[in-house]
Amino acid sequence: MTTQEIANRLIELCKKGDFETAQKELFAKDAVSIEPYATPEFEKETRGLDKIFEKGEKFMSMTETVHGVELSSPLIVGSSFALTLKMDMTMKGQDRMNMEELCVYEVKDGKIISEQFYM
Repeated sequence: MTTQEIANRLIELCKKGDFETAQKELFAKDAVSIEPYATPEFEKETRGLDKIFEKGEKFMSMTETVHGVELSSPLIVGSSFALTLKMDMTMKGQDRMNMEELCVYEVKDGKIISEQFYM
């Protein structure tokens, strides 16, 4: 798959809230996920698809309701792409909120090898 095709497929799956399928289908086994900063719940850097799955499961276990997901069109530059992600959600024990971040991905050999989030 080309970088454009991977970006389009990622957006298609994430708009449905199917983040795990996106990871299984599009990410390399040794992919890296980088958060803006470390928190008590999450390390700044997560290495390996299995650990990325665990991080996703932990995030979803903290989530009460996802009311909506919105993604921008991707901006493609060579083997990288960026998009914005907006989530209207309620975390357990918290008020409803809007989360917005810039997501940057690097592709190699037809798979996402890294993702980095900026808030």
